[in-house]
Amino acid sequence: MKLADNSKMRDLVIVIAGPTASGKSQLAIDLALAFDGAVVNADSMQVYKNTPIISACPSAEDKKIVPHLLYEMWDASFNGSVVDWMNEVVPCIQKLWQNNKVPVVVGGTGMYLDNLINGVTPIPETKEDVKRKVAQMLAKDGVQKCHEILALVDAKTAERLSPNDTTRVRRALEVFYDTGKPLSYWHSLPMKKLLPNAVFYVISILPDKAELDKRCFLRFDKMVAQGAAKEAKKLERLQLSSKLPAMRALGVPELLSYVRGEVSLSESIESAKLHTRQYAKRQRTWFKNKLNANFVVPCCYASQKEILENIIIDVKKMF
Repeated sequence: MKLADNSKMRDLVIVIAGPTASGKSQLAIDLALAFDGAVVNADSMQVYKNTPIISACPSAEDKKIVPHLLYEMWDASFNGSVVDWMNEVVPCIQKLWQNNKVPVVVGGTGMYLDNLINGVTPIPETKEDVKRKVAQMLAKDGVQKCHEILALVDAKTAERLSPNDTTRVRRALEVFYDTGKPLSYWHSLPMKKLLPNAVFYVISILPDKAELDKRCFLRFDKMVAQGAAKEAKKLERLQLSSKLPAMRALGVPELLSYVRGEVSLSESIESAKLHTRQYAKRQRTWFKNKLNANFVVPCCYASQKEILENIIIDVKKMF
């Protein structure tokens, strides 16, 4: 089913949220085909180039079906944040609108989707010299010492952050040194919507636990068969910090343990499956409780015709 005219849907953004292995990528392709659109990545693992198998990036065949944007755009050495992603996704969506295409934003990263839909804190862009200063502090003193420094200048933010959370501690210090005001001050201000004209249609995929567990395990076995361990071995050669987001992606730490000879392949697989299951459970809980969805898919999506048609009908009712 393909809609011929998108002119009445110029400001539409379809958002698909769901836990890992729930079928959201296939639904994104099906809806992009139906609405003559493009799939836009909102997954904090799939933004990195070095782990397409482990992070389940779209295949070459998928990319031939419809355009896929913002996948594998950063090197694993880059410490990307939600701010960096927002700087990419806003002009991406605006360009799709200009070309009369419907953006189908899909991912399992709640923070990405929340900032896109509900807005961001109005924090000025951090200067490069400040970023370098904080990076040097982290390299010299470590994240725990930097967390102690943060507690002196922004006790409220420090209290809610783990002393081991390098990414968020770094960001909080950058904001303070750049603006002279703590991150907690900026968070107290009204959110700023970067796409104020957008009409969001939000879909949440919420399968039951047993179905999701089975899909998670099957997908990880498939990744291993496709060469996930070889991918981890290549990543290990880069000798990157274990604190980088790409190095903490699902399956990466476990497979690196195997590559380093610390555990057997079967042990790394079982550990990765356990952590994937736990992560998927947290994702499902977040989307169920915090995402205001227009349409809920109560099972994993596998191109069920009725589900797809009902979503298309529901979207059309908005215009």
